[in-house]
Amino acid sequence: MASNEAVWPVISQLIGWGYFAAWSLSFYPQLVLNWRRRSVEGLSLDFLALNLWGFLCYSIYNIGLYMNRDKWGLDNSVQLNDVVFAIHACFLTALTAFQSVIYHRSEGQKVSMPSTSFIAITASTAFVAGFLAFKGTIPASYALYYLSYIKMAITLIKYVPQAYLNFKRQSTVGWSIDNILLDLTGGVLSMMQSLIDASVSGDWSDITKNPVKFGLGLTSMSFDGLFIVQHYVLYRNRVREYGGPNERDEVGPLLSAPEEA
Repeated sequence: MASNEAVWPVISQLIGWGYFAAWSLSFYPQLVLNWRRRSVEGLSLDFLALNLWGFLCYSIYNIGLYMNRDKWGLDNSVQLNDVVFAIHACFLTALTAFQSVIYHRSEGQKVSMPSTSFIAITASTAFVAGFLAFKGTIPASYALYYLSYIKMAITLIKYVPQAYLNFKRQSTVGWSIDNILLDLTGGVLSMMQSLIDASVSGDWSDITKNPVKFGLGLTSMSFDGLFIVQHYVLYRNRVREYGGPNERDEVGPLLSAPEEA
């Protein structure tokens, strides 16, 4: 019995690093695809802006909980791989956002007013919560959990603009399917780790103490399924050319050199 109790935490750690690897790698195909095409056409800038703000919140949330996990009784809830993943994801999303500035965009391709307003409002309220926590008016954990709820809200809505853009163009060109396949793998592993940790501790409130991680996996997998259907079923024979000769689907060597404009 004791040996089993010692094995499961190790399995949890391995699964945790597994989803860290899958989710971390999932950010690279879009970066490479944008670089190959020298264009971000087909990539929703609403999705990109929301994703960047969401991972910034998620990074602060995980760092805060990890640093205070003993004090707040969150030993099994937030692990080192959660922190590393969040920071890594935020950095790579920022790089993708930089690509959207330097690479070709279609006419009128920009972040919409609803997304801009959402980011501005949630950033303002997060700042207020952080200030109140700093002054001791509210517990610091309240401010951190508020950031996690922002991340959850973003996860629920961020894929909608991309799914609609694919529908509008009747194509997934410019949106990396490799990103989606890796994201799906990471989501499955993340949920497995949460369930194992709760089972080992005998306290299923571990999931409720860190709902953002479990919710992220479930919601992401649902949208991943939608994008897989769009790419392989609905629009598989409807590849369109947008933006001239540099437009290309995810075919050929992943790291082939970009074409000259």
